[in-house]
Amino acid sequence: MTWTTVKIGDVAQVKGGKRLPKGMSVQDMVTEYPYVRVTDFDPDGVNLNSVKFISKEAHKATSRYIINCTDVYISIAGTIGLVGIVPKQLDGANLTENAAKICEISEDINPQFLMYFLRSRIGQGLINAQVVGTSQPKLALFRIKDIEIPAPEKTVQDEIASVLSKYDNLIENNNRRIAILEDMAQSLYREWFVNFRYQNHEDNLDADGKPKLIDSPLGQIPEGWEVKNAAEVITINPKTKLVKEGEKPFVGMSGLSQGSMVIGDIIEKTGNSGAKFINGDTLFARITPCLQNGKTGYVQFLTPEQPVGFGSTEFIVFRESEYLSSEFIYLLSRSNNFREHAIQSMTGATGRQRVHNDCFASCYLPVPPKELMHEFTKLAKPMFKSIFNLSKRNENLKQQRDMLLPKLISGQIEL
Repeated sequence: MTWTTVKIGDVAQVKGGKRLPKGMSVQDMVTEYPYVRVTDFDPDGVNLNSVKFISKEAHKATSRYIINCTDVYISIAGTIGLVGIVPKQLDGANLTENAAKICEISEDINPQFLMYFLRSRIGQGLINAQVVGTSQPKLALFRIKDIEIPAPEKTVQDEIASVLSKYDNLIENNNRRIAILEDMAQSLYREWFVNFRYQNHEDNLDADGKPKLIDSPLGQIPEGWEVKNAAEVITINPKTKLVKEGEKPFVGMSGLSQGSMVIGDIIEKTGNSGAKFINGDTLFARITPCLQNGKTGYVQFLTPEQPVGFGSTEFIVFRESEYLSSEFIYLLSRSNNFREHAIQSMTGATGRQRVHNDCFASCYLPVPPKELMHEFTKLAKPMFKSIFNLSKRNENLKQQRDMLLPKLISGQIEL
């Protein structure tokens, strides 16, 4: 099948985003004005867990530089070539200067078809060919306009977009289920170990019906609990033997997520230098800005054939102990107090500060009786397993979609 081609600039406008004015910055506190950055992009779209917000004043100063859910974005600096369409929740969000939007798209071009083409190997090759610079590569707006795209009949574009979007819809549905399960696990952790409303806590009441609490360095805690420091109850960077020969699973910092336990970008690699981990370990980023961004993962992907993996030297490995289960430790590592304590210990040059391992000896927490920890783990473990199974389904869906995409986009498969 032979399709005509057109330049993007002939069927759409290409416009850039905007840097925030001096003195203004993004914030975690939710406002009406989300600010979409390249760090929020991943190969499949926008990571809603990492999106930051700006003030009304910052929005007014950059109000001409927004992106709609009918536009196609493309990163033009830093990680170049990430392409997608923002979800409806981000319609009208402010757009970073390190990304561009393809907007005012002709009615003859389906925006989703355009997005899928630019994500394909062919499209990525055309994007890379337009990148200039070596020390600081950049994709200029006028070069995006020069990229040629296939332009089959609109009905063909619609059919291709429909087939591929079905995969993305299934992936997004699984991601929502993962997010719900993670929220459930976090809520369970907070209820039991922060609010002390644990299972059968009513049995630990005094004659007046009030919880039996005792004084501790952390304030009042339930009777029968102890205060210990994290270094006592977490196995930190344990020695783990890894065979030198052959390829093993490797996880770099890019594999850790800002808002999920799911670990991605796992590759097979030779060598054995770096952090060593097994299933059930938590990988905790120790370096700026990864720690502040919340990068943390929970290992579940290793197999009996490859029971040990290795990875970046820039994360700390936390392993379960006789006091705390692996599920508890992961959820603890996501808590604000624990992370803030680690952040306060960071030293080093600005922009490359690192957590000191010995800081955890001064991080105190209430430790429940072992029986209660066991009951918590029985509830949390199935949630963690379901999250892993859903992430595996997503991997399979992505592989199927990515195998199909170039054949549809190039016209090798007719619909």
